[in-house]
Amino acid sequence: MAARSKARKRALDILFEADLRGLPTLELLSERQSLGDVPVQPYAAELVRGVASHSERIDELISWNLVDWTLERMPVVDRNILRIGVYELLWAGDVPDGVAISEAVSLAQNLSTDNSPPFVNGVLARIKAEKPTLSLDPEASAFPAAGDEDDPYADDGDDRDPYADDDEQPAPLEPHPHP
Repeated sequence: MAARSKARKRALDILFEADLRGLPTLELLSERQSLGDVPVQPYAAELVRGVASHSERIDELISWNLVDWTLERMPVVDRNILRIGVYELLWAGDVPDGVAISEAVSLAQNLSTDNSPPFVNGVLARIKAEKPTLSLDPEASAFPAAGDEDDPYADDGDDRDPYADDDEQPAPLEPHPHP
């Protein structure tokens, strides 16, 4: 396993634990770094800090791209895999989009249900497709402003598929089958 893949797994471990136990993420990271039982690679720490610092925006974007599902109902592992994937897609400039999605899908294949990889892929593909129009400002809403002329989702009376002319269409999302 490549070094960054291991770091993603370690970051997922920390985010998963913090989420599951309701602990402050950065405090848990600090504790894990100081204990030294299992080392926290620099890239793992960068991922945890990045997800923590952009958590509201990341969760908003994930929620906005869910179909018949809520962030709260999602399995903890899938939720945190998506958080890492969104962080890498939008804020990690040295990680190609395809790598961010592929690594998230790989984590889902290894650590979650059989239905999780296509679910993770679909959500991240939608966010990738929206990436050129997204504001990364933490004060900005994931939803475009009403009447915004650049809003690709504004109701302009045109019922054609907004992706019909695009070469790259986002993968279709299916409801996540978890209870």
